[in-house]
Amino acid sequence: MDTINQFLEIELLRIRDYSISVYTIIAILLIILFTKLVLYIIKKAIFRKHANRKIDKGNAYALYQIFKYVIWLVSFAMILESLGISVTVLIAGSAALLVGIGLGLQQTFNDVISGFILLSERSIKVGDILEIDGDVVKIQDIGFRTSKGLNRDEISIIIPNSLITTNKVINWSHQSNLTRFKISVGVAYGSDIDLVCKVLEESTRQHKEISNELEIDIRFLDFGTSSLDFQILFYSENIFQIEKVKSDIRKIIDRNFRKNGITVPFPQVDLHYKSKAEGL
Repeated sequence: MDTINQFLEIELLRIRDYSISVYTIIAILLIILFTKLVLYIIKKAIFRKHANRKIDKGNAYALYQIFKYVIWLVSFAMILESLGISVTVLIAGSAALLVGIGLGLQQTFNDVISGFILLSERSIKVGDILEIDGDVVKIQDIGFRTSKGLNRDEISIIIPNSLITTNKVINWSHQSNLTRFKISVGVAYGSDIDLVCKVLEESTRQHKEISNELEIDIRFLDFGTSSLDFQILFYSENIFQIEKVKSDIRKIIDRNFRKNGITVPFPQVDLHYKSKAEGL
C-alpha cells in the first residue's frame, strides 16, 4: 500500500506552487472517462426514447447537446480543481481580462448564446428545412456557435447561430411536413377555361410527390396582358426538392396541353406604324 502511495505521489512537473503528480494525471483521466461514460448512457437513454417515438429526432439531438455541454463544463472545472487551480479564484482574478475578451469576441458570444437558445427552445431542430436570406437549407447539425446545413445544390452551409435567432427565418417544416406550394400557368385567350382547369388538376395529380389527402386547388387569377392566368395550389412532403417537383409538373402540364390543343402564349405587342403620307 505504501508503495502505491509513493508511486501516486511521484512529482512529474512543478511550476512555482503548482505540481503535477501521477495521482493528478490518473484523476484527470478518470474524470474524462467518467464523463464519456455518463454521456454515453445519457445518449443511449435519449435516443432510445426517440426510437420508441416518445420524442422526435430533433428534440432528442437538442436535449443531448445541452447535457453534453453542461457535463463537459462541470468536468473541466473538476479537472482544474485536480490541478490545484481554484475555479472561483481564477474567475475573480481574471474578471478584467474576461471583460476585455468579451468586448473583442462580442459576436462570438452572441452566436454562443444564440446556440443555447436554439437548443433549449427547440423551435429549430435537426432535419428542419429553413429559408435564410433566400437560400433553402436543411439543418444537419446545431452547435453552440454555428449550425451546419445543406442547400439544394448539395453544398454545406455554415450558419452563425445569431443569424437564425435575430433575422427573419422561414421554417418550412415547423408545424407539418405537408406544405402547400403553387405554380403559375398562362394559356392563350380563347381557351376552354373548364378544360384548362381539368387538365391542370389531372396533370398535377400524376406526380407521385403530390399528396392526395388534400384537395388540389386550381384558381383563375386574372385576364393578363397576353394570357389567361391560372394558379395551381397543391400539397407535398418533399419540401427540400420542391423545385424539381415543380419542374416535373410543368413538363407534365406541357405534354397534356399539347394533347388537348391548349396553347401557352408568348408576349405579343401590336405595333402601329403611321407614315408621313397618311399624316398629310
